[in-house]
Amino acid sequence: MLIWGISYIWSKQVFEFLQPATTIWFRLIISVPFLAVIIKLRRKSFRFKKSHWPLLLGVSFFNPFLYFIGESFGLNLVSPTISAAIIATIPVFTPVFAFLFLRERIKTINILGLFISFAGVLIMLIERKSGITASVTGLAFLFMAVVAAIIYGVLLKKLTFSYGPIQIVFIQNLIGIFYFIPVVFGLESAGLSAIVFSTEWIIPLILLGVFASSLAFVTFTYGVEKLGIAYANSYTNTIPVFTAFFSFLLWGENLTFDKILGILLVVAGVLLSQRIRFRGKKSSI
Repeated sequence: MLIWGISYIWSKQVFEFLQPATTIWFRLIISVPFLAVIIKLRRKSFRFKKSHWPLLLGVSFFNPFLYFIGESFGLNLVSPTISAAIIATIPVFTPVFAFLFLRERIKTINILGLFISFAGVLIMLIERKSGITASVTGLAFLFMAVVAAIIYGVLLKKLTFSYGPIQIVFIQNLIGIFYFIPVVFGLESAGLSAIVFSTEWIIPLILLGVFASSLAFVTFTYGVEKLGIAYANSYTNTIPVFTAFFSFLLWGENLTFDKILGILLVVAGVLLSQRIRFRGKKSSI
């Protein structure tokens, strides 16, 4: 979550030069050989069963492809504030799907924690004096991203029973490269041909490929394997907290009273959402 939090700053730097889908495509192209080297160094051979390929194709379709399509195109039509607030509903809805499809149980106190955390996100993101008006199309894209992220989590949990986190992220990003080709060369071909190479976007793009698209997904997949998707997704509400912190640290962005209050609520909500699971396991906290 810390990596994904700072990745918004890197993405903002890259978006000044590249279009959204092209950015994700390049991130995946950087990620795949990076993960391949790690797999080679670990000297652990692996094969994906033929019966699992529909599941693998489904995981890659929902994330990175469908989720980032929804988030990127939605962000272009809706304000960042409303976009972030909608994306923050992912851990609120996840327990329902986790129970229906994975039989993961979550206590009432944990659900209360999720809503407290979500309230903290809203306080951080929505300015008191601002009215909320948004494009219906943009909202549709964003809710598509929410649904894609939840379904991805359910499918991802199924894969963790058979494969390790590095192998899963490697194959999902490899397949994702091919999913993005029609979008990049169809909708964003003009921007692709007009690229001017510069360290201003190449360095943050490499950071996105290595950290945000590789290491963060590997550690998140490990979290899903050990905690379950409902508990793991509850931590995603800390992303705007880390983003606010790094924006303050690197860009000098003001930390208002509302943002500080929101940060405290997010942290309290996430801890409460984990309370029953980690009771008696002090070393885990």
